[in-house]
Amino acid sequence: MRTRRNVLGKFGTTGAVALGAGLAGCSGDDGGGGGGNTVEMTDSLTFEPGNLTVSTGTTVTWENGGTVAHTVTAYEDRIPSGATYFASGGYESETAARDGFRGGDAPIEADGSFEHTVDIAGSYEYFCIPHEGSGMTGTITVEE
Repeated sequence: MRTRRNVLGKFGTTGAVALGAGLAGCSGDDGGGGGGNTVEMTDSLTFEPGNLTVSTGTTVTWENGGTVAHTVTAYEDRIPSGATYFASGGYESETAARDGFRGGDAPIEADGSFEHTVDIAGSYEYFCIPHEGSGMTGTITVEE
């Protein structure tokens, strides 16, 4: 025998499942980092996502949500020809960034961030100076 409680209970469960499924597609997060143009620097010594694809003119933000200080440093010979070099601390070359870090400059502390706009299509490889030996590297692929 169907009671009102049984019918409403089944409807309520179905509605909750449908609502949850609908909201799952609305988060705006691509599952790697804090959003579509954001890279997280982790205490596990990784960039998340390790590979990010964006369009030309996109500003990429690296966020340090952990407690370990990091850097964002482009490999100078692994960015497209004519692209603007980038490194946290505002350095204009990989050598200057490495030297600056050794001198105590450029770490991105907990809750800190760094931004760079990529304006030329191609592959941009970057790393964290103190954690490069642990494999803390990433790639941004920029498409037209």
